[in-house]
Amino acid sequence: MAELFIQLTIIIGIATLAALSVRLLRQPFIIAYLATGIVAGPALFNLLSAHQEIYDIFAHLGVILLLFVVGLSLNLNHIKQIGKVAVVVGIIQCIITSGLGFFLLYALRLPFMTAIFIAIAATFSSTIIITKLLGDKRDTDAVYGRYTIGLMVVQDVIAILILLFLTTSHLQSAPFIIFFIFFLKAIVLVALLFIVAKYLLPYILDRIAGSGELLLLFTVSWCFVVATGIYLFGFSFEIGAIAAGLALGNSLYRTEIGSRIRPLRDFFLVLFFVLLGSKLTLPGITHALIPGFILSAFVLIIDPIILYILFRAHRFTRRNSFLIGLTAAQVSEFGFILLFTGVERGLVAEQALAIFTIAALITIFVSSHLITHNERLYKLLLPLFQLFGEDATQQPEERIPTYDIWVIGYHRIGWKICEALKEKGLSFAVVDFNPETIKLLHDRGTHAYFGDVADVEFLSEMPIHKSRLIISTIPDLEDQATFIKHIRSHSKTAFIIANLSDLLHLDTLYHAGASYVMMPHLLGGSWVAELLDHPHITRRTFTRLRREQTKELKQHFV
Repeated sequence: MAELFIQLTIIIGIATLAALSVRLLRQPFIIAYLATGIVAGPALFNLLSAHQEIYDIFAHLGVILLLFVVGLSLNLNHIKQIGKVAVVVGIIQCIITSGLGFFLLYALRLPFMTAIFIAIAATFSSTIIITKLLGDKRDTDAVYGRYTIGLMVVQDVIAILILLFLTTSHLQSAPFIIFFIFFLKAIVLVALLFIVAKYLLPYILDRIAGSGELLLLFTVSWCFVVATGIYLFGFSFEIGAIAAGLALGNSLYRTEIGSRIRPLRDFFLVLFFVLLGSKLTLPGITHALIPGFILSAFVLIIDPIILYILFRAHRFTRRNSFLIGLTAAQVSEFGFILLFTGVERGLVAEQALAIFTIAALITIFVSSHLITHNERLYKLLLPLFQLFGEDATQQPEERIPTYDIWVIGYHRIGWKICEALKEKGLSFAVVDFNPETIKLLHDRGTHAYFGDVADVEFLSEMPIHKSRLIISTIPDLEDQATFIKHIRSHSKTAFIIANLSDLLHLDTLYHAGASYVMMPHLLGGSWVAELLDHPHITRRTFTRLRREQTKELKQHFV
């Protein structure tokens, strides 16, 4: 145990130093983690071999949590929109890419079966790398992000079917029976998850969402229980993780759940990429350099062109088609699994692993840059696209809308502010951490989002900083200070009204960046002072005020 802890300490230390270096060089963090794997792997210090199984478990946890967050962002409405296109494009792309790849590799004098296996392996893009980089760019909800992830899910299903065929092909009639059982199980699982997601999960979440710790614990439990259950049904843990996220995709608490799970996901993902980097050195790799470079060029150039043409054929904009193609320009971890299976069954020469390893290292490195700077690259190539005339199609982005005003906290003060905003016809939305309040506001047609404004991950998902006025009515000093500092780091022009009940910490909120801090006891005193200025105060005055107060409270809290 002590040895494992020391090794983990060294690995995390190397990863931190590498991450600091790539940040200074403005490179994607994935490159730092892969480099850490090379340093910690057999090529140099060989830190991973003694506890390989434990590191594999850590890495797998990162993959499971990552794909859970992916499923969380792909709610059922998104699946309905992208399902048909993703399936059609995914199948056609796999056929075309594997066919062209085979002819290219066979022309390089690779053995027939080896060429087939490498070509099929190179067809699949990396779900893990794509979703990680899209998440870093906050583009998982963008049109191109959703369709790319949908395409990756289709590719993963195709890869699972191929692996299923390989592992059962030694039987005579069994493969057809196994495939039939496979689809039957899939139908049963979809039905069960649909029922649970519609009737059971909302009931549970409404009762636990008020506690951030309980919400996180339930979310992780749900992810692992569903992934394990689906694995026992004969599917992969990865498919189970996506399904677990999908079941929560339509929840009111989706954004808060995602924000709480991401830090845990990111830690384990670091170990996944370190482990992947440690495998990027193989004996005899020099003999595979030329085929590896050619395969890399094919994946980085030809595959994006194929995807661009296919999505343009489905009336996608040039921008979205280009970004989807660019995002998918790398090989997948499924490719390694497929080749390992082929080698174990004696169908593929071990040289295939060396070739694919070179292609993985090159394409992951290059595509990380391409995805990170995809918008800049598109603008650079825009004059070339414009030679073909104006784009005849458009896809509107389905992101969280930008409101003129955000009200943080509804009860106590916020509800009265919302009424005034409604009367003036202003565009506004509410953020609150009370599940019952969110349901109440949704029933009344008010835009409301469940979340904790002290959670920076949650704030990063919300376009609050783009509004012109933000009104915080929450009483907690630390939460407001964190929230205000985050907003100020993104916007210097937004007006921020904060809330405080005492004078002791007034300067704290002003130093954090508040435009004004309202104090309820001062406001109450001002109201009473205005009342005293009225020339005629009678019993009827207070009877009327009390009646109006009771009516308002019943309308908004009953």
